[in-house]
Amino acid sequence: QVQLVESGGGLAQAGESTKLSCVANEYAPVMGWYRQAPGQERELIATRTNQGNTNIADSVKGRFTTSRDNAKKTVYLHIHLLKPEDTAVYSCYLDRGPGGQWPRYHWGQGIQVTVSS
Repeated sequence: QVQLVESGGGLAQAGESTKLSCVANEYAPVMGWYRQAPGQERELIATRTNQGNTNIADSVKGRFTTSRDNAKKTVYLHIHLLKPEDTAVYSCYLDRGPGGQWPRYHWGQGIQVTVSS
């Protein structure tokens, strides 16, 4: 059973930076992050492949980056210049890829990030 454990987050002030971590119990081609703000749909904000290819959502590009430590099966989300609108539950996900075991996608339980102005 795939397990994803997120850490980091919590309460921060606008303008600060924070880092979220997500450790998986298996290696996967793609890992990344979603977020869901109150009253809004879940939004894919970052993906990182095992070869280092990265995609960041336009809505957060320039402030959010993502990185991976493949040996540790860990993906990170680095958030800079936090804004109150970044307040959301952030969840990491794992994609086993089209040739991998089923089910293909897995999500962590999520971690709250709250940004005060």
